[in-house]
Amino acid sequence: MRRSCGHVQSKHEKDGFFRTGILTQGHIHQYNKNTKDQHCFMYRTKDGRRLGKKDTVTKEYMQDPVIFADAFNKYLYHGRQVIKPERLKGLDTTEITVPYGSGGAGVPEQRYRDVLKTMMTDGDMAYCILGIENQSGIHYAMPVKNGLYDLMQLAHQVTETARSHKRERKEDADGHDISSDEYLSGFYKTDKLLPVVTLVIFYSAEKWDGPLTLREMYPFVDDALMQYVPDYRVNLIAPGDISEEEIQEFRSSLREVMLYIKYSKDKKRLREVVQKDENFHNLERQAAEVINVTTDSRLKYPEGQEVVNVCTAIEEIKIEGRIEGSVETYREVGFSLEDTIQRVAEKYGLSLQRAEEEVRRYWK
Repeated sequence: MRRSCGHVQSKHEKDGFFRTGILTQGHIHQYNKNTKDQHCFMYRTKDGRRLGKKDTVTKEYMQDPVIFADAFNKYLYHGRQVIKPERLKGLDTTEITVPYGSGGAGVPEQRYRDVLKTMMTDGDMAYCILGIENQSGIHYAMPVKNGLYDLMQLAHQVTETARSHKRERKEDADGHDISSDEYLSGFYKTDKLLPVVTLVIFYSAEKWDGPLTLREMYPFVDDALMQYVPDYRVNLIAPGDISEEEIQEFRSSLREVMLYIKYSKDKKRLREVVQKDENFHNLERQAAEVINVTTDSRLKYPEGQEVVNVCTAIEEIKIEGRIEGSVETYREVGFSLEDTIQRVAEKYGLSLQRAEEEVRRYWK
């Protein structure tokens, strides 16, 4: 793996927040010397982070415009198909700004969103920016994390607008009249920003018990003061916190993913839901993979199969559990490996090849 000494980062918390600087070797030494942040620095590859399996699978799933649009249509419009997948355009998920530094020098701050898209109007004009953050665990500073993402995106818009005006002034020396304040800020009185909406998807059956607003994170302060303190609210979809009726507002395979996660700790209810809902009999493979990694279900399906019958996959898990018990019993009473393979094949109606594969897996 090639190292780039110009990229350094320190891991702040378990959630994956990073402080990243684009620095020279000399800057690295000076920053380590001066900063109060004593976290260990790591070299990183040029193209970014290393993601865990849950991060990779859920991010890839949410990149699908149909799934992305469905999440927002459910949350914002109760399932009405207002946001059209074909009107979504992907954006760079890296946000960079220079909010603070050490020794008077600005240190670039870099954040990686999970998925970010622009919502376009019918006239192909940008209307707003939508972002999704996937969470497999509860983040107890989520209002700060998301608030930072959104403000950095707005700051990026201001910077890009200023750059655009600067190019225009160079190309048109006469230019239109602007005030000194507009010139210095780079942002004109008539300029507008695209609103940013971030939605958190919580892939767990647990109830979210973290704060959803900044105000919940502050200690008690008198009301007269708090009315002047800016707030930020987290937009959250947590299957453990919403009813089955609300989950039915999804129109894509995200409905089955949320249903499965919601009842993943209630096996009896899960079997009822899976058997009753025909969509589980023909679930797209990518959705099945999300279910697998977020609930540790170990669903089995053939390699390359694009549609998965979740009912059959669950039965396979149950059969494997019974086979494991049989192998342990046969071995304890003294049967040989060959005899055990033969007996397992006969008992569960398997071919000798399949029976051998299963028996050898549990023959310890």
